[in-house]
Amino acid sequence: MMGVPPRFHVMAKPTGAVCNLACTYCFFLDKELLYPGSPFRMTDEMLDTYIRQLIDGHKTPEVTVAWQGGEPTLMGLDFFRRAIELQEHYRRPGMTFENTMQTNGTQLDDEWCEFLAENDYLVGLSIDGPRQLHDAYRVNKAGRGTFDLVMRGLRLLQKHGVEYNILTTVNRINADYPLEVYRFLRDEVGTEWIQLIPIVERIDSDGLALRQEGTEVSDRSVRPAQFGRFMTTIFDEWVRNDVARVYVQTFEAAVRNWAGLPSGMCVFNQYCGNALAVEHNGDVFSCDHYVEPNYRLGNIGDTEMVELLGSDRQRRFGSDKFDALPGQCRSCEVRFACHGECPKSRFAVTADGEPGLHYLCAGWYEFFTHIDRAMKTIVALRDAGRPASDVMAIMRAEMPDLTTLASKAPRNSPCPCGSGRKAKHCHGGPHPPAESEPTTYSVPVAEPRPRVTRMDIEI
Repeated sequence: MMGVPPRFHVMAKPTGAVCNLACTYCFFLDKELLYPGSPFRMTDEMLDTYIRQLIDGHKTPEVTVAWQGGEPTLMGLDFFRRAIELQEHYRRPGMTFENTMQTNGTQLDDEWCEFLAENDYLVGLSIDGPRQLHDAYRVNKAGRGTFDLVMRGLRLLQKHGVEYNILTTVNRINADYPLEVYRFLRDEVGTEWIQLIPIVERIDSDGLALRQEGTEVSDRSVRPAQFGRFMTTIFDEWVRNDVARVYVQTFEAAVRNWAGLPSGMCVFNQYCGNALAVEHNGDVFSCDHYVEPNYRLGNIGDTEMVELLGSDRQRRFGSDKFDALPGQCRSCEVRFACHGECPKSRFAVTADGEPGLHYLCAGWYEFFTHIDRAMKTIVALRDAGRPASDVMAIMRAEMPDLTTLASKAPRNSPCPCGSGRKAKHCHGGPHPPAESEPTTYSVPVAEPRPRVTRMDIEI
């Protein structure tokens, strides 16, 4: 079919927006309101339809089967066992599957982890940093922190040898602690793969986040300059010490963009539209961030998934990412690395007053200009047949060691990195202690997420 790539990505949500937690920044919780009275469980019939159409639509031997929510583990193990059986039933000769799941980890036990290991699942686990930073927003229905339950799930994944990566949201609170977050994930969690996802919770004039409308953000959203400092601070730690040892998705995508290769992250691609979202009832949406009526493409119970993917409507959605770029972006020196980032957060205005600028533009610009020298060095090393890890010695020699500078700073003076925090609480701080010796952070009490009902909105 014209306009359909040979391989594409679908994020399936078998429980819809239903979750056992109530993370206060979760943009998806309110999506329950789109399906009043629904049990929010994908039926066996819809599961069969989904797996068959996903396989039929691929023209490559590799197929990714991705589950997200809400919380997908609420479907129970039998549902995912049936999914594996259906993959085997509809598999074409030579076809292989990559099964992935994004989870909060609180429901995991030995039986779950045995299943995940046996079927080579890649599990994304959500952790926002050390206890106080994680528990600031990632809470259960009673408002209590979930750190202990998540860490229990992590240790079970490690015990059973399940491949996993860590998804860390960058929010208004933990963004002030970049080194604490990164070093905790590296040293205490023990992860080798990290996704850093900025929280940009767009709210409309009524303070609601159900649709991509409005020009304001919630007080849980990371600020642009704050985000830029967070990313550059972690990058400086990584490029001196952890290249080829710890993989940070954004940094890996940047290397690929500097090398002229596809980034591997849709937010940094020139065009999008090849990553659908499928709801529990088979409704297909243009993107996970656009699960709302205006972006519903159809239902796989009525129309083949590949037809919806190749529709003129979806192709326009993908091309609009480039076509709608404001002039400031088109002339930007780092557009090749950013491409305007995700359209869902393009609600700021340019210096000339043109709409369509990404909310985090200032932060991304700071980050991409900051890493330019290191990126060019890594690409040059690669072209010369040398390992990328050689960049660490080069950068240690060329870039000021902020940790050393901060340790020599006068008492209570600001950190030389420009974060505005005291040096002893930033680059001059110690590595985080063991889990049994918690560090105290200046973490404000997060306000509960406003409860929204269908009476508040018009669907």
